[in-house]
Amino acid sequence: MKIAIMGAMVEEITPLLEFFGKYETIEHAKNRYYTTSYKGMDLVIAYSKIGKVNASLTASTLIEKFGAQKLLFSGVAGALNPSLKVGDLLVATKLAQHDLDITAFGHPHGYVPEGSVYVETDKALTSLAKKVAFAQKIPLLEGIIATGDQFICDGVKKEWIHTTFNADATEMEGASVAVVCDALNVPFCVLRAISDAADMDAGFSFDEFLVSSAKESAQFIIAMLDELSHDRN
Repeated sequence: MKIAIMGAMVEEITPLLEFFGKYETIEHAKNRYYTTSYKGMDLVIAYSKIGKVNASLTASTLIEKFGAQKLLFSGVAGALNPSLKVGDLLVATKLAQHDLDITAFGHPHGYVPEGSVYVETDKALTSLAKKVAFAQKIPLLEGIIATGDQFICDGVKKEWIHTTFNADATEMEGASVAVVCDALNVPFCVLRAISDAADMDAGFSFDEFLVSSAKESAQFIIAMLDELSHDRN
């Protein structure tokens, strides 16, 4: 089994590379991909750089060039749901693009003709994540993630995304990865640790909690890999 692990920023995959220790670096399409093995599974790890286009390119490469059969996305996100706090872990049930707008033609926000507003994540991988959380006594919340090419630090925009998409968190890559995986029939999971409240203090709190939140997500991904290795046996 070949599994892709993806983040947006180098900080989001650094804890994984430190954990695995030995890996091969492959340069392709102005990016770097790291291959290694773990408990009988082949892994390919990459950070896309920020934004939907970069995330789509990286996810497509992980699947089409490297042959990934499952994709796990690990990283951080800003909270939209007021009940979420810094450090909480959220696994996406579905994702939408909050900045996709053809409402002038009578379509809802986030809708693409011949598509849908939301892309659902893989239920089996979500169940696996919940199993890991239960075993480790870690609270794991499920929710909707809204993606857009904007770092949200405005309260009015935050509330609009929250109410329009019933979204719990926002980030800049997840929905584009979801579109790629859905189109190519690759099961995927998007796990986000809350690093900020997507409000006027976002710049400060994001810088402060990025590294610790990324470590938390990475540790959870490793535990999911442990479970996936058991499923192979």
